[in-house]
This record gives sequence, structure tokens and C-alpha cells, in this order.
Amino acid sequence: MPSYEKTEEAIARLTPEQFHVTQRSGTERPGSGEYLYNKKPGIYVDIVSGEPLFASSDKYESGCGWPSFTKPIEAANVNNLVDRTHGMIRTEVRSAHGDSHLGHVFEDGPLDRGGLRYCINSASLRFVAREDMEEEGYGDYLDQVEEID
Repeated sequence: MPSYEKTEEAIARLTPEQFHVTQRSGTERPGSGEYLYNKKPGIYVDIVSGEPLFASSDKYESGCGWPSFTKPIEAANVNNLVDRTHGMIRTEVRSAHGDSHLGHVFEDGPLDRGGLRYCINSASLRFVAREDMEEEGYGDYLDQVEEID
């Protein structure tokens, strides 16, 4: 079983925006994220710890300005916390092993896929393309990613 953790080296490699989002619970500007329009098959992992978070097969266009997913690839890799900032009550999503702020989850997602919308900052993610998953140690998740056309 792979080990996923936050390290000083991983934190040091973050761009200023990635650091702001993951370590300071920031948010990237809507519509600006690298993965918002990514339609390639693969998985999205925590930029800090590398733990698998979301599969491309669970990604959809919600129109919110951030990448949206219907569910995490492994529920144990995502923690939900109450967020009372900005005069709202929301559910914050953080990676379990890296403790990275990822975004928020809302109950307005596609009903036929569970009804959840994980609204996630691209800056908290690294995309691993389907063809690279085995080599990078994510081969166990190939069955959760659509085939390459």
C-alpha cells in the first residue's frame, strides 16, 4: 500500500497559488483553473501528498467555474469539515493524508449520480493521465477511468 503524506519538500515545490490554496485554504479565481476544461481520461491526485482524489469519469461541467466531480475516487482520502468563513456555512473538502484544502462539496450535483458536487480548485490537484497511471503507481484505479478513444 502506497504511503501518502505532506512533506517539507512537497510544500517547497508548490507555486505561490498552490501554496495559498492548499495551505491557507484559499480559492483560485473562477474560470482560471488549469483543469477546468480538461477532458482527458485519468485521475486527479493531491498536489502535496499524491493521494488519489478524483477520477475523470466522475468529472462533469457544472458551470460553477471550478472543476466539479460527483464523488471522490476513495472516500477515505477526503475529509469533510464544517466551514463557517465568509458568513456562510459550507462543507470544506480536505485531503486526508496531505491535509490540503481542496474546495467544497455541495448538494446540487447531478441527482442520477448521487446529487453531490465536489467543487475543487485546480491548484490543489495534479492530473495523472490514464496512460501514465500504471507507471506512476496508480494502476489500481485504472478500472475507475474511462478508456482512451
